[in-house]
Amino acid sequence: MIQFRKLRLNRGAKVLIDDATVQLHPGWKVGLTGANGCGKSSLFALLRGQLHPDQGDCELPPHWVVAHVAQETAALARSALDYALDGDVERRRVEAELAAAEAEHDGERIGLLHGRLQEIDGYSAAARAAALLDGLGFARTDLTRPVSDFSGGWRVRLNLAQALMCRSDLLLLDEPTNHLDLDAVIWLEQWLRDYRGTLLLISHDRVFLDAVVGHIAHIEQQRLTLYNGGYSEFERQRAERLAQQQALFDKQQRERAHLHKFVDRFRAKATKARQAQSRIKALERMELISAAHVDTPFHFGFRPAPPAPDPLLDVEDGAVGYGGKPVLSDLTLTLRPGERIGLLGRNGAGKSTLIKLLAGQLALHTGQRTDGKGLAIGYFAQHQLDTLRLDESPLQHMTRLDPTAREQDLRNYLGGFDFRGEKDGVGSGACVTSACGPFSGGEKSRLALALLIWRQPNLLLLDEPTNHLDLEMRHALTMALQDFDGGMVLVSHDRALLTATCDRFVLVHDSRLQPFDGDLDDYRDWLAAQRTAEQAALACPDQAADKAARKAERTQSAEERKARLATRRPLVKEAEQLERKLANWQNEKTLLDTRLADPGLYAGQDTALLQDLLKRQARLTDEIEGAELRWLEVHEALEALDAPD
Repeated sequence: MIQFRKLRLNRGAKVLIDDATVQLHPGWKVGLTGANGCGKSSLFALLRGQLHPDQGDCELPPHWVVAHVAQETAALARSALDYALDGDVERRRVEAELAAAEAEHDGERIGLLHGRLQEIDGYSAAARAAALLDGLGFARTDLTRPVSDFSGGWRVRLNLAQALMCRSDLLLLDEPTNHLDLDAVIWLEQWLRDYRGTLLLISHDRVFLDAVVGHIAHIEQQRLTLYNGGYSEFERQRAERLAQQQALFDKQQRERAHLHKFVDRFRAKATKARQAQSRIKALERMELISAAHVDTPFHFGFRPAPPAPDPLLDVEDGAVGYGGKPVLSDLTLTLRPGERIGLLGRNGAGKSTLIKLLAGQLALHTGQRTDGKGLAIGYFAQHQLDTLRLDESPLQHMTRLDPTAREQDLRNYLGGFDFRGEKDGVGSGACVTSACGPFSGGEKSRLALALLIWRQPNLLLLDEPTNHLDLEMRHALTMALQDFDGGMVLVSHDRALLTATCDRFVLVHDSRLQPFDGDLDDYRDWLAAQRTAEQAALACPDQAADKAARKAERTQSAEERKARLATRRPLVKEAEQLERKLANWQNEKTLLDTRLADPGLYAGQDTALLQDLLKRQARLTDEIEGAELRWLEVHEALEALDAPD
């Protein structure tokens, strides 16, 4: 088990965790939560041996294999599949030792290593790695592509696949869903539920935490506290504790009254569709959720937007894509004020393409687009952080956006996003006057959202707005979006955000848009059905292809054997002939050598006979040498033919 005894962990002069005594048993799945900067990643570094306790003890079994997701990925030439397989370090080691043993013809060692490969399921590793990559959204054609071909987000997925491929005792995952889409998140959720080792998970996705973990380890005010149950149960317990503090009680009651009003307003117009009923239940549950977040540092809302046209935007018979190749066709979509649409669809289906079209980033190939008079679009893209000026502070960004606004009004507004204090002072979050270059990804995302919301849009287009945002900020964004009066189109892997803010879902599938009359549980089932259908469709062609390949291989082998025999037969015959000739020539030369060794031959007068004998000896020597050389060539050719492939 993992044991912390009176643990104290510092980063520099700052105390992150103090006097922590906690036990985590083998097989537990634990969510590690707390505000940004509280010490979650430092605790992971401690478990990996990169940090040491400043006081107390941190113990885990010495034989445990610890897996984590690498932060960087070099532009490697090796394939994605090989890169994922590298995660099973022992298998790679056994393979290397096996190659060495085979080179040394060490039969006993070879047998032992093949036995170990069998024990660690090494022979099926490639299939398991391919399944991991498929679940994380990689296409079959991606498996052979070099790592260097993939973008940063896809390399993060490769690192995650490598960590999951490791046969670990302890798995440390820090925000594994940040670069995943919804179907990959759902797949990963199931994979982690089946994981047999001990899991420590940092995540800002409350639905993901609830589905995976059975305990929450929460860091707050330098204390590490272990709670039984998932994240919702943790929120309930914490809400009860906070509600007992009179200073927060009134604020909690106001928040609950606000939610009651919103739920009642939605119920009045809800249909009996499962999606609508699911959302009502989710909103009712938010009473308790809000109670657990009454001390959040984030408080903001949308400023009143200008009058919105109806419709806001209309697309008829449209097609859009890249490089003349359509990604979506037969597009017909009308967006109206107050309508909240969540886009669903598998990775690569075209959700982001649709958002870019609506935002005006892409033009229609065919069809017609009509913008309502007075349309004001607020677009949050996945690359939104790249538009920030890294040498400017949040206050400078806001002043540039609205030069006529009072500085104090801008400071008050930014305070709702936890940009407080001065550059040289003390603030609870990122300083309002500090350059945003050193900000974390979450702080930059908060600033990008602040700039978007200040613009007073009447149509929000949000593509993964919660990437890098912590749970407190996600909750504040959810509350703000519930109060937003304009239209909204949302792409997100955060199911809590989708459920609480979207009135209806639209499915992007097979290059088309179609209404999805169901909730996210239905979408999970739809994804499972799609995977099953694809596997079934692939099974028959694969089996037929495998059978044909085996038949072709047998045919080819037979042809090769025939060709080999046809080539071998004359060589064998020639070798036999050479051996017979060599035997005769060598016998004759032996007799000739004996005769020429007789001194009497040279004393006689028959010089012609002597010359004939000497010539014959020289000719036999040349013929024997030539035949021996050819015999060696023939036998080398026979050995090459007889060698295994």
